[in-house]
Amino acid sequence: MMIRNILILLFLALTPFWVAAQEVVTDTIFPVFNYGEPSDYEIGGIKISGAVFSDENALKSIAGFRVGDRIRIPGGDIPRAMKALWNLKLFTDIEILQEKTIGDIVFLEIRVKERPRLTSHSFRNIKKTNHDDINKLLEPTLVKGGIVTENTKVTCQKKIEKYFVEKGYLDAKVTVIEEPDSARINAVKLVFDADRGERVRIQQIAFVGANNAKEGKLHRLMKETKSKKAIFSASKYIRADYLTDQKSLISYYNTIGYRDAQITGDSMWREEDGDLQIRIDISEGPRYYFRNISWKGNSIYTAEQLTEVLAIKKGDVYNQELLEKRLQFSEEGRDISSLYMDNGYLFFNIDPIEVAISGDSLDLEMRIFEGPQATIDKVVINGNDRTHEHVIRRELRTLPGDKFSRSDIIRSQRQIMNLGYFNPESLDINTPVNPQRGTVDIEYTVEERPSDQLELSAGWGGVGRGVIGTLGVSFNNFSARNIFKKETWSPLPQGDGQRLSIRAQTNGRFFQSYNLSFTEPWLGGKKPNSFTAAGFYTRYNISGGTFGLGGATFSLGTRLKFPDDNFVSSTSINLENIQLSNWYDGLFRTEDGEIVTDGQYHNFSVTQNITRSTINNPLFPQEGSRFSLSLQLTPPYSLFSSKPYADLPVEERFKWLEYHKWRFTAEWYAKLVGNLTLKTEAKIGMIGAYNKDIGISPFERFQLGGDGLNNQQFGQFNGTDIISMRGYEINEIGANQINGQTVATPIFDKFTVELRYPVSLNPNSTIYVLAFAQGGNAFRTFRDFNPFDLKRSAGIGLRVFLPMFGILGFDYGLGFDKDTAGAGNSNIFKTFGNFNIILGFEPE
Repeated sequence: MMIRNILILLFLALTPFWVAAQEVVTDTIFPVFNYGEPSDYEIGGIKISGAVFSDENALKSIAGFRVGDRIRIPGGDIPRAMKALWNLKLFTDIEILQEKTIGDIVFLEIRVKERPRLTSHSFRNIKKTNHDDINKLLEPTLVKGGIVTENTKVTCQKKIEKYFVEKGYLDAKVTVIEEPDSARINAVKLVFDADRGERVRIQQIAFVGANNAKEGKLHRLMKETKSKKAIFSASKYIRADYLTDQKSLISYYNTIGYRDAQITGDSMWREEDGDLQIRIDISEGPRYYFRNISWKGNSIYTAEQLTEVLAIKKGDVYNQELLEKRLQFSEEGRDISSLYMDNGYLFFNIDPIEVAISGDSLDLEMRIFEGPQATIDKVVINGNDRTHEHVIRRELRTLPGDKFSRSDIIRSQRQIMNLGYFNPESLDINTPVNPQRGTVDIEYTVEERPSDQLELSAGWGGVGRGVIGTLGVSFNNFSARNIFKKETWSPLPQGDGQRLSIRAQTNGRFFQSYNLSFTEPWLGGKKPNSFTAAGFYTRYNISGGTFGLGGATFSLGTRLKFPDDNFVSSTSINLENIQLSNWYDGLFRTEDGEIVTDGQYHNFSVTQNITRSTINNPLFPQEGSRFSLSLQLTPPYSLFSSKPYADLPVEERFKWLEYHKWRFTAEWYAKLVGNLTLKTEAKIGMIGAYNKDIGISPFERFQLGGDGLNNQQFGQFNGTDIISMRGYEINEIGANQINGQTVATPIFDKFTVELRYPVSLNPNSTIYVLAFAQGGNAFRTFRDFNPFDLKRSAGIGLRVFLPMFGILGFDYGLGFDKDTAGAGNSNIFKTFGNFNIILGFEPE
């Protein structure tokens, strides 16, 4: 008994006074003190242990301890200090110990165990393409060098799971693994291991209460939320897209008269196989009709004029979308807002008020605030670091001092985009207003993009069968006046909007071709009168036969004001000299079939072209049209001569070529759904003679078929117009063949329908895919011409526009009406179709 008492006293004597606490996840537990014998002490010193990343002085201050202060032990001072330190959430363990006492002076030690710090994080079972997006989500929570807590890990876990849920992976699970980093003290690495599971598909979408709308139409309106029955769209459930699709449903109902339509509820449940079932409850309400429409506040235009522009009659089905377009902005410019704003009334505002609802009829009052006319004060251009300002400014329709006009701004925007020097996606127009002065500034902000093009290619083929090399450069923003200023060369002087093109093509043994052209779009700098000078030379030397063609073209174009300023007129003078020696290719033939093999022929002609274009974007047009009519004429030499042309040899009869040549092209572009665009096109060309004794010229005819590129395919070169026909080689169209030889024809037609969809509208790499249907034919005589006798084809294609190289791409076409008699047994494309390669530019 005595030994036991001695041991107990010894234990009590050696045990220091201590206060400790252990970490818990939920509630902090503080030690229990014996308050039977409290004592007051003066703090003689404070020691901090275990604080690597935390500031010791800050911890002392937060604990509320200062040397010289008096505290009561046991008492409330130490628990308060413990609570303050725990609230920092920096530590996993905290102890406040009595280091020693000297009389009534106590020395304290605060021991802490800091939470680990983050050195890095990584992903497991997550594709690299998702890493950047997820890192952005985690940035506010996950900081390198920051403290890692349970809350941090849970928050990150939930964010990643939500990321996958929003992409349709409703069963996604993420596990957070904490691994110690041996390279650093008290540091960890986090690994986010994801099991996203399968994307949840929608088995069915049911519309309940949709009695006046076709179910198929409602399904099509759910553009991003499709059931797995949909053929061309992936089935997935993404909450944000689903809510947007619901709004589309209501918007559609508003266009067919159901202004009170609303979604009263929806429900979702999972099937045993995991698929999602969706039910949408719709309350359509009654169908409304427009009744009386009145105008208030209008003084510039009469009510009759405004009603005519609005074009909504009494008894028309209520259509909210149409009403907003006719009031605010219509793409064709038929709206009340454009009527006022094109006349300077920038401050104009219109507010349609429903003044009466009687049964199924609505009465509207259009309340108008016309305001004063606004005048353009300043026109500012920003962002043009290469193109000189006058090149942009001369294209603008908005001039200082003019009345404000919205249509002029839209037209100016189109003109800037058609220059081809700027990114159309980033073109920005601001109109800061000064109401006190009644003026408006117009600020155009552009972003330069590369516009020069390089053509560098090599191919195998042609008449002589060999490697053909091509090197060409086009400087589309050239500056001739800065040629002698070295500081402007990059790599050549640029910025004045001129175009310089140089191209060389050769086989070395049998073929050479050289082209040079220069265009000044604003000759004289004051009016949009373009001037072009071009020279070319082509020579073949094959099997003892030679063909040579050299010439020059000078062209002057101007923008017309009548019927409107979308018209451009261009007049060209063409000088050509053609030389043949033992040329038995068979391409050049008279109307009676005689082959032209020798002689020198002079081709002097004048070409008049009229073009009207309203295309909005030259790279990927989505609206607008282009019509072009050209007439090429030579002097009618035979009318001033009494020679017996019918009896003359070919070399004399066609020594001075005479003909009249017509070309017509029409293109239309329309946006269908989203960026899906429809292109329709019609082309026709014909060449005729003045004198029937001479007949149609053997030169300047047409060849339909192939890829349309003048690249020696089947021995073609300048001297004929080569027109592409996808799905057909030249020798697979019957009119192009006589006795196994390829010939040119005096007439052709071609019709095209294309569906285009952009993969990327980035101007640095514009990419789109297309599907086409095409029909066309060539005819040897005008008697044979029949616009309904078409060679049909269909296929798919791809286009990539790279500023440095122009348009690259391919088409794969299937021809359904091939004349394979002239193709020969070696034509491997009889059954499987034809590939066409596009290099540098879009062929005709």
